[in-house]
Amino acid sequence: MNERGILLNRLPEDRSMKKKVYPLFYAEKKQRFARSVVSGGFIFLSGSSGRTIETGEVSSNNVAGQTRVALDKIRLALEEAGSALEHIVKMTIYLRDMSDYQAMRDAEFGYYQEYCPSLVEDPPASTVVQVVSLSKPNMLVEFDAIAHFPDS
Repeated sequence: MNERGILLNRLPEDRSMKKKVYPLFYAEKKQRFARSVVSGGFIFLSGSSGRTIETGEVSSNNVAGQTRVALDKIRLALEEAGSALEHIVKMTIYLRDMSDYQAMRDAEFGYYQEYCPSLVEDPPASTVVQVVSLSKPNMLVEFDAIAHFPDS
């Protein structure tokens, strides 16, 4: 408890004070930014798009397909760091065209229904922003996620 009587959640030393970086590889080439960074009991994921890990190329020409690939990468990155989809607390979504909003949301919640049904009822905080472009001309959507650990 602190001096004002508020109970503080103390994390294990290895999660609260140290920063751990997980690298990102596309087509077996290490990228110049992290896949995720763990710090202070949270996992901060770099933007996840419809680019496949195997080739680095965009997976499809529709927002639903790109959404599924992006969410697969988020799920795998969270598992690699020791967490899971159900622990996502904030999602920022960048859309090239706001007319794709409903198709993106349908694909997102379809993915949650399949891999983490609790997110359908209790979704993370979310912001959707329309952008002029993303890092590849045929990218339609990118997800930026923050999650915590199961014991946080």
